[in-house]
Amino acid sequence: MTPNSTTPQQEGQPACGTDRLTRRGVLGALAALPAIFHAPTRANETGAIKIAQSVDLSGPLSTLGQAMHQGAKACFAAINAKGGVNGRLIELTAVDDGYDVKRALTNVKGFIEDRNNFALFSCMGTPMIEAMLPQVIESGLPFFAPFSGALLARPKNAPNVFNIRASYADEAEQLVQHLATIGIKRIAIVYQNNSFGKEVFTATQQSMAKHKLDATAIVTVENNSSDAGAAATRVASSQPEAVLLGLAGKPTVDFVKAIRQLRKGLPLYALSVMGAAATLKAMGDDATGISVSQVVPLPGNTVVPLVREFQQAWKAAGVTLEVSHLALEGYINARVFSEALRRAGRNPTRSSFMESSWGIKRHDFGGFEVNFTDSASSASRFVELTMVSRNGRFIR
Repeated sequence: MTPNSTTPQQEGQPACGTDRLTRRGVLGALAALPAIFHAPTRANETGAIKIAQSVDLSGPLSTLGQAMHQGAKACFAAINAKGGVNGRLIELTAVDDGYDVKRALTNVKGFIEDRNNFALFSCMGTPMIEAMLPQVIESGLPFFAPFSGALLARPKNAPNVFNIRASYADEAEQLVQHLATIGIKRIAIVYQNNSFGKEVFTATQQSMAKHKLDATAIVTVENNSSDAGAAATRVASSQPEAVLLGLAGKPTVDFVKAIRQLRKGLPLYALSVMGAAATLKAMGDDATGISVSQVVPLPGNTVVPLVREFQQAWKAAGVTLEVSHLALEGYINARVFSEALRRAGRNPTRSSFMESSWGIKRHDFGGFEVNFTDSASSASRFVELTMVSRNGRFIR
């Protein structure tokens, strides 16, 4: 497989022009935010910068949440061990939402009401982010690196929303383009029956139409994966040459195991959210050969400077989880946040932090470029294809 670190600008996303956030545009957008946003956030000018995260630590996608959270914690721990950012430590508080929308909304409401919280960091999950975005945008609290590739997580004209990872549309386009290039035409689509899965399905369908491909079957799987077996039967009966998976966590495990029983060598293609180490472990040998799009580099590729730094921080933090793309993504999100904080000075306000974040243009973090342009776009367009090897690890 040939990795591709760039993908075309997606139709419907702003191109270069008036929608881009120039310095004047940033300042104007900041001025329009609610009065609560402009209140000072540094009651204790020598204390830690406190940020909060609502994340699944115990629910159906907890393997993803744990990996991402631990990656961020390892990064902040490494930075704090060297004196913090401009002499200020960073304190990340994570509250479990169990991948439940109501719990996530309760968490975020509390974060917003707590004036000590400087920003929201890497809140997780498309359904949760969709539900919390209205109150977050209204509050003006910085919403940094939400964990979703959905376009709905990338609202226009929202100066307090900062997306880093490439979108699901970017990933779907890379997967479909690869299949079209190698001549596979009979493709089934399986997606999770929630806003995440529907977003993936829509992006996949659009990419397939672009490449003049038709789906042999379109099947959903519930969050609890209770119908995974039935979904596999429907897919197998459509006689596809390959299957595109818009699944994450337990639904991935159960569907893959079921389809492998029916069609052992059927090529499977999945998005990055499938790639938690625990998910691969749960699938065992059934994971071998699955192709997965990734939005960060291989976490074992120490040729990349950023990956070497991640591995050092991971080891120093004593994390018992295996390294993974998701852990590296959490680390990258923390690195980018810390860079924006550094640029905002020793006593940052939310306003100065946001202005410094939008000022990060084509910044190379050691093999991973970040370029903030506007809230409707991703700061990274990195997408590459990997495959699960026989030892359960990703290879390019």
